Amino acid sequence: MEETQNPIVNFLGIDFDLTILAMTLLTVLIVFLFVFWASRHMTIKPKGKQNILEWLYEFVQNLIRPNVGVYTKNYTFLAFSLFLFVLVANNIGLVSKIEINEFNFWTSPTSNFMVDLTLSIIVATIVHFEGIRKNGLMNYFKGYLTPTPAMLPMNILEEITNVASLALRLYGNIFAGEVVMTLLLQFANLSIFTAPVAFILNLAWVAFSMFISLIQAYVFVLLSTKYIGNKLDTQNEE
Repeated sequence: MEETQNPIVNFLGIDFDLTILAMTLLTVLIVFLFVFWASRHMTIKPKGKQNILEWLYEFVQNLIRPNVGVYTKNYTFLAFSLFLFVLVANNIGLVSKIEINEFNFWTSPTSNFMVDLTLSIIVATIVHFEGIRKNGLMNYFKGYLTPTPAMLPMNILEEITNVASLALRLYGNIFAGEVVMTLLLQFANLSIFTAPVAFILNLAWVAFSMFISLIQAYVFVLLSTKYIGNKLDTQNEE
């Protein structure tokens, strides 16, 4: 079976992956429509869809509270948006697989390393911006000289590895899940006898991948707010 690839369009010297762009926009649309639907006609006594939305919001709020302390309310909406986006993006590639000729038109956005790296860079930008905003420019840069000025190279290296590890962890898990699912589909096409076995294995793998996708969304938000909390003097504020 020939290896498929995502359709690429070059615009002003920049290559755009049409599948990743489309799936990212679809992910954003799904998250928006879910929140829009669940937040319509909210009441003091929540029920049904409002219960689901509020439970998710409180779940994320409790998740980040140990990391950002008294600033929990300031960052809950950011963490909530990140959690829903990563969760949907991780799972959307498990819903279907669309391949026409040698092109792939359906995949999880987070199975692409550049998407994960972009998310990590966005988080890193917020981390450093908030660190400067809360502590002041001079105090922020002094933090890189603690406990001694000799630690400056190691502290800078830590910031770089934080970005890389955040992206690589998410990418590795989601990409591997889609690779295994593709192999199972290829196994199903070998013969009429392998199809039922592949179908059962694929169902089990999809269920496992959904669990891993949830864990990865959880870890991504947990680490992101941990990095933010490290830049905030939360202990002295409490």
